[in-house]
Amino acid sequence: MGAGLRHLTKGFLALISVGITAALLLLLPRILVLPTRNQLQQAYAALQEEIKQRREAEAMVKRFQEIEANEAQVRQAQKMEAIGHLTGGVAHDFNNILTVITGTIEILEDAVKDRPHLALITDMISAAASRGADLTKHLLAFARQQPLQPRSTDVNALVIDDARLLRSTLGEQIEIDSMLAHDAARALIDPSQLSTAILNLALNARDAMPNGGKLTLETKNVVLDENYASTNSEVQPGNYVMIAVSDTGEGIPASLLDKVFEPFFTTKDVGKGSGLGLSMVYGFVKQSNGHIKIYSEEGHGTTVKLYLPQAAGVADAPATETGISGGEHGDESILIVEDDALVREYVATQISRFGYHTLAASNAAEGLAIINGAERIDLLFTDVIMPGA
Repeated sequence: MGAGLRHLTKGFLALISVGITAALLLLLPRILVLPTRNQLQQAYAALQEEIKQRREAEAMVKRFQEIEANEAQVRQAQKMEAIGHLTGGVAHDFNNILTVITGTIEILEDAVKDRPHLALITDMISAAASRGADLTKHLLAFARQQPLQPRSTDVNALVIDDARLLRSTLGEQIEIDSMLAHDAARALIDPSQLSTAILNLALNARDAMPNGGKLTLETKNVVLDENYASTNSEVQPGNYVMIAVSDTGEGIPASLLDKVFEPFFTTKDVGKGSGLGLSMVYGFVKQSNGHIKIYSEEGHGTTVKLYLPQAAGVADAPATETGISGGEHGDESILIVEDDALVREYVATQISRFGYHTLAASNAAEGLAIINGAERIDLLFTDVIMPGA
């Protein structure tokens, strides 16, 4: 019996061995394909390299996008600069012509004041010349060649005064709200030109809200840092006073935002806008060493932000009054330096009417030659921008 049990046990163990062997044979292919430690390390290294390359590619794409954006801003700035030079040259020449026209019309008005039919004609010419002068003023503002009198200005007080004027100008259908920072710094700007800029922005906002809406005027102190300046090449990092004019109007299509500051560009119907309002604002801000940004979305309104330099350390200065008394005469010698022959002749004629002795030069070199000559010069009357300066 003992021998039989042993044979039974051996048979049972043999059967188990066969089962285990069969199972191992089935698992062997899987065991053979399991990665080794070295293979795992190599796979991990390859994965890390792929992640590194992907991050480098993403960083390169981002750099290309930044370069493309900066190049687009530079191209836009160059285009605006070129338009400004062209506009300024045309406006300067046109202004010289208007100077002669308006001056001679004043003389004619005195001469024909007792002849009503001729006086009516001179009034019409004078009115047309005044419209031309306003047009020239806006063009010179865009070209950054208008005369400015910057001084330390309380922007909050100026905005409050402008808001009072706007309530009657915009009409009852436009609600005017203000968000003025109590600690807003003083700005170094020409206050009259800033008021004109705010008025132009408000009128544009009104036209964008034909069925009524809300106009918001905002002030606050901001810092434009190096990071901001790196993406806006014309900006000087520093402290600014921000004035924002926002509306709830129709908004501007994204495709037109780059064109809104160009002279004569307008989205209004023919005869309803000159296209010079925003260009004048742009030129004034740039000439004041500031920065301007426009944000708009169709159906959600528009915001224009003016960043004006703070007047830190600048003493307040009252506006100066200019003028010449028309009742005074003299016999002094006045040197007139003007490159435009028509203007030069007109000015010399007008000054001579008051009894002064006039000398004329067409450029700076001629003027210096006269000054260094034998003639006595009591006063220099000169153009600001001319050849030979």
